[in-house]
Amino acid sequence: MNSIPFGVSRLDRIIDGGAPPGSVVLLVGEPGAGAREFMFTSATMNAVYGTDDDLFDLYYGDLHSESSPPAEVHYISFTADKQSLSREMSYVFDESLVDSATERINFRDFSATYFRPSPIPREWYAGEATTLQDLGQRHNRESVLTALGNYLSEHASGNLVVIDSITDLVAAVSDEMSWNDISMVIRGISKAAHRWGGLILALVGRDTLERTELAHLMDAVDGTLQFQWETGGSKRARTLVVQEFRGVLSRLESEDIVRFETQIHDGGFDVSDVRKIR
Repeated sequence: MNSIPFGVSRLDRIIDGGAPPGSVVLLVGEPGAGAREFMFTSATMNAVYGTDDDLFDLYYGDLHSESSPPAEVHYISFTADKQSLSREMSYVFDESLVDSATERINFRDFSATYFRPSPIPREWYAGEATTLQDLGQRHNRESVLTALGNYLSEHASGNLVVIDSITDLVAAVSDEMSWNDISMVIRGISKAAHRWGGLILALVGRDTLERTELAHLMDAVDGTLQFQWETGGSKRARTLVVQEFRGVLSRLESEDIVRFETQIHDGGFDVSDVRKIR
């Protein structure tokens, strides 16, 4: 089966087209090191492929012979709507890329489900005042994890889905949603993804998890990409390390690739150099 492209041209070429179908990949990032930009780039480039051939060729280039872009791109957020996300993407990409990509990206905002059990006023996330009926529904509602699972069951098959982000779920841990619930859902998503045959990217901030919690997530998914800052002398560089990835890491090891230097420009996240074992 052909790979699903990450949307980062040089990386896709090195790993023979992208990720194996059915993969769940954890994007673990230090603040500002490029994990979010990688996620934006994956969604944007896969979306632009179906809407604007000229833009795709300009910012990505030729599609690898082993790549098959997904039919649909879905972007799940627990705290932001389409307008907010489009504005954030415009800080990274050329405006024409954002305009073209957002025509095809299916944004799903779970803010109402995510914030409903909290004391946050409803008008902050829904633009409507809290009512007595809303207060009564706080204890009789679909959980955000159930809503996430139902959405994936309906839309993940054969498609690219990005989950923004596991960090938000960790921040919402409470009597109603424990860390074990989050870990179990990620494990369940990984099992189902092999049947769905698409690609799922899940973002998490490195500093939000304990070491054992991160290990649990890494063990549950097919691959983990680590986005880190590296300092050498007076220079700081963004780097990407493929920590684990079934079906991909072996290709990099066979070429002695240990680390990628990366950069962010108006075409999004990009690989600027490859570090090899000397």
